[in-house]
Amino acid sequence: MITKDSFNVTLDLGVHMDYTIRTMDISDYDEVYDLWTTIHGFAMRSIDDSKEGVKRFLDRNPGLSVVAVADGKIVGSILVGHDGRHGCFYHVCVHENYRKNGIGRAMATSAMVRLKSEGITKIQLVAFTDNQLGNSFWQAEQWVERKDLNVYDFTLNDENIIAFNK
Repeated sequence: MITKDSFNVTLDLGVHMDYTIRTMDISDYDEVYDLWTTIHGFAMRSIDDSKEGVKRFLDRNPGLSVVAVADGKIVGSILVGHDGRHGCFYHVCVHENYRKNGIGRAMATSAMVRLKSEGITKIQLVAFTDNQLGNSFWQAEQWVERKDLNVYDFTLNDENIIAFNK
């Protein structure tokens, strides 16, 4: 059974894989940030993705964000929040060496259970158009790509610089 706190998964796809999906807290930040820096094409903002920025996000959305732990280390994460109407997934990632083991699906499922328990009925996420791996994953998971809207950004702080991992 999936609960809001955590759950363990044992998967055998020829190679045995044990992992735990649990709530992310600020003490995970350094390890999660290190994971983010390993993800090709991953975009991070200097203020929003700083320790203070992530703490502000986690405090505003308590108990919603998740990490996946395998082999004693964090191998996946999703920042999860909502505005009272829609949920949103940010920075969804699984370490390259741990992909294709159901970790992304398990994290997303846990996050959806958490949002549903808060009365949220719809979730959105942004996947960069050139993120073929991510877009393929979400399509395979039956998420629907919206073609009837545009996404607009307006920068309120020019010091919040975005940088992409190579």
